[in-house]
Amino acid sequence: MRKLRRLCMANQLCIVLDFGGQYNQLIARRVRECGVYCEIKRFDTPIEEIKAMNPMGIIFTGGPNSVYDETSPHISKEIFEIGVPILGICYGCQLIAYTLGGTVSPCDKSEYGMTDTYYDNNCVLFDGVSELADKDTSWMSHTDFVSQIPSGFVTAAHTDNCPTAAMYDKDRKFYAVQFHPEVSHTAGGLSMLDNFLKKVCGFDGDWKMDNCIENTVAKLREQIGDKKVILGLSGGVDSSVAAGLLSRAVGKQLTCVFVDQGLMRKDEGDFVEQTFTKMFDMNFVRINAKEHFLEKLKGVTDPEKKRKIIGTEFYNVFWDKIRENGTDGFFAQGTIYPDRIESGKGNQAGHGSTAVIKTHHNMVEMPSDINFDGVIEPLGDLFKDEVRAVGEKLGIPHDLVWRQPFPGPGLGVRIIGEITEEKIKILQEADAVFRDEIRKSGIENQLKQFFAVLPDVHTVGVMGDHRTYDHLIAIRAITTDDFMTADWARIPYDVLAKISNRLCNEVEHVNRVVYDITSKPPGTVEWE
Repeated sequence: MRKLRRLCMANQLCIVLDFGGQYNQLIARRVRECGVYCEIKRFDTPIEEIKAMNPMGIIFTGGPNSVYDETSPHISKEIFEIGVPILGICYGCQLIAYTLGGTVSPCDKSEYGMTDTYYDNNCVLFDGVSELADKDTSWMSHTDFVSQIPSGFVTAAHTDNCPTAAMYDKDRKFYAVQFHPEVSHTAGGLSMLDNFLKKVCGFDGDWKMDNCIENTVAKLREQIGDKKVILGLSGGVDSSVAAGLLSRAVGKQLTCVFVDQGLMRKDEGDFVEQTFTKMFDMNFVRINAKEHFLEKLKGVTDPEKKRKIIGTEFYNVFWDKIRENGTDGFFAQGTIYPDRIESGKGNQAGHGSTAVIKTHHNMVEMPSDINFDGVIEPLGDLFKDEVRAVGEKLGIPHDLVWRQPFPGPGLGVRIIGEITEEKIKILQEADAVFRDEIRKSGIENQLKQFFAVLPDVHTVGVMGDHRTYDHLIAIRAITTDDFMTADWARIPYDVLAKISNRLCNEVEHVNRVVYDITSKPPGTVEWE
């Protein structure tokens, strides 16, 4: 199946070479914040392919390996000979040193977290960065370090335990930092990246969302022509914005099929139908399939199996509907950049190397008998906040654009263990109460995501002088800038008390409430 992607591609490109680091997407996101378009590619992408993309800058990501381990990811010296500025971060820093003749050694004392770092302000990376003359904090995460820099390099930063926290070769435009400038805990980290991109690579910083929309709509019209487009619509922000772009491009040639699997939030199926039938110039089809999904999920407890079943059955129902009308034209998905990376699509040659974290509902394979002309992913190179920006610019109502993220498998990933109709009802009611109380508290805008979870745990309680043995509800709320990392939200105790009281009193079969205070990492945003 041919995929039509890279619709937002700009003329100036930065390549992020992925060596398995947990922050690879965050690096790419920060680069785009600097007004520079970038794409993540695997570390073993052929040099000729990299040359053909004509990048103006290359960034090596971090990674969990040691460069002196022969099984670790390495890079050919050829990449240093193509005349493109290079920035290495963490493992990427060590890799530059190792490849160009320096020495990397195990740390006597590893560094992790915020670390006092001393900068040489003569290095262009640190222009206008440090508020304390030559000292500030950076985010470290390493057990190896550069013990001897390569010939031609100059040390540009150090910590009390790391003699080479940064180094550079000005003439060849090679720069390397042991810390993570992409992480918000590194003071001035974004400015460091901006300095590399603008002052070293020469990027104009003119990549804007307006350009992306213009280019995408034009490309869609060119690619689709007079053919039909079918989009699986969930009602979330991603598929909604994809629908908005496609609607602007081809109007009534677009048909959106909404499969209601019975795993949405309370009354949400009706909300989706009402919203999209009024808002868009397109065809809208709703399929009520709750009973079908419950039957397929009966007895299944493994999280990945549930995700795959929900994703597969979503499209089985979807495709059966499509077969009724024929499969000519194009198939569209609301896939965004993190979906592709977290689903392990990055393990393909030429893409990032991140391991499979979870299977996304919109990343499953099509049946062999489905013969669309191609797959269109209008948002396939965008991060969540970029998708919202596109939605705003398209004129999609604010309330829809800024709806809290909701996973494709719906409440199926928030019900631990087997999914039953009774559990769905309990969680829908609990989630509705939680959301209502957060809205009333006035802190909703401070939270990027909040929801209830049914962990399939029964606890003993006392209600009305009677012993109960009923469900525990877990509530979760996070703050984040990018959804790649997240911190648990500090909800005021009085608000938590009201939430707990209402859940136990208003939701049948709930007798206990706990609050999840796990950040990402080590946890994920969702529970499954």
